[in-house]
Amino acid sequence: MRRSSRDSWWPAALARRVLVAMALLTGLAAWAEDDALYRDLGGEEGIARIVEGMVDRAYADPRIQKKFDGVNPKALKESLRRQFCALSGGNCAYEGETMKKSHAHLAVDKADFNALVEDLQLAMDEQKVPFTVQNRLLALLAPMHRDIITR
Repeated sequence: MRRSSRDSWWPAALARRVLVAMALLTGLAAWAEDDALYRDLGGEEGIARIVEGMVDRAYADPRIQKKFDGVNPKALKESLRRQFCALSGGNCAYEGETMKKSHAHLAVDKADFNALVEDLQLAMDEQKVPFTVQNRLLALLAPMHRDIITR
């Protein structure tokens, strides 16, 4: 039995279409997973509230408030909002300084770092962010301690 050119073309075209569909679905699934933390934090609005609470607490925290002397709180909030948004999988771009460069002159020690983490946790508690979601964000932020702690 002789095959027509259509017979040999059809399985290859179908296979390509199936592969493209699978790639698209896989990409969508990865995207849905990649932004899960962002969504769990409440998206941009939730992250903005968390950052607002954290920065306000840090400026009032007697353990670390001196570290923020001369730092514009509005600019800091915006920078952190973008950083948390991008880090958690949101559609934001963080264009600020590296952690190493922005903290080099601050002489941050481990106690300072831990105080800020506590302020972040309190801000997330206030926004009723579940503990497991808090831990996912903290796990992404934790490696930054190497660049932030300078003494």
